[in-house]
Amino acid sequence: MPAAGVSGMKLRNLRIKRSPRLMIIPMIDIIFFLLVFFMMSTLYMVEQRTIPVSLPQATTSQADLQKNTAITVTRDGRVLVEQEVIPPELLRPRIRAQLARQPDTAFILRADKQAEYGKVVAVLDELKALGVRRIAVATEAVQR
Repeated sequence: MPAAGVSGMKLRNLRIKRSPRLMIIPMIDIIFFLLVFFMMSTLYMVEQRTIPVSLPQATTSQADLQKNTAITVTRDGRVLVEQEVIPPELLRPRIRAQLARQPDTAFILRADKQAEYGKVVAVLDELKALGVRRIAVATEAVQR
């Protein structure tokens, strides 16, 4: 009988010595997963605020993710650089200031398809006269 009492004592001592541990690695994995989830979900909540224009369609349109400055010609002939309405006489100084800040800026011309053709050509002419090397014309991709 005394042998049984000793082995029971050993089992009890092992249980007492083994205390619960907090597993931190799975908790870190869950925290990173939540962080990535919230970062990705907030990206889809951001609303792009651009001037609504009806762009013409092209089959070869593509997106460029470099530093771009949008120049918009609206249906009624107004010219906007980014979100700012620019009078025709101030367009050249505004573009020149942008080029002074970032000489390799790409200008994206967003002209409404109902805009006056002469106004669009005048903006292109100003860009070329100032030596802009990177000009793109914004279009919408054709849905097939």
